[in-house]
Amino acid sequence: QVQLVESGGGLVQAGGSLRLSCAASGRTFSRYTMGWFRQGQGKEREFVAAISRSGGSTDYADSVKGRFTISRDNAKNTVYLQMNSLKPEDTAVYYCAADSDNSYPRRIRSNYDYWGQGTQVTVSS
Repeated sequence: QVQLVESGGGLVQAGGSLRLSCAASGRTFSRYTMGWFRQGQGKEREFVAAISRSGGSTDYADSVKGRFTISRDNAKNTVYLQMNSLKPEDTAVYYCAADSDNSYPRRIRSNYDYWGQGTQVTVSS
């Protein structure tokens, strides 16, 4: 089992940047595919980005491709989401998630077994 804790959310102006972090407990972090999802007010939770166990392969939603970068540091049990050129439509609660089965495609929400509590990102226009 793994516990996930997100941090780094906040209020930023359009065009700005934020970096989210997700710290995982336990010694088996490198065995999990990791993903970031987000949920805007009144909307479904949607896929943002995912990264393979080794970090060698990534996936992105079309809406964030070229602006967001997912990375991981297995030595620190942490996954990151660097968000640049933020837009008001990026406003949401951002969640990190862990998949123990290395399922594919990685953008499927139900593939993920463990979820963090979320961190709020608000982008003002």
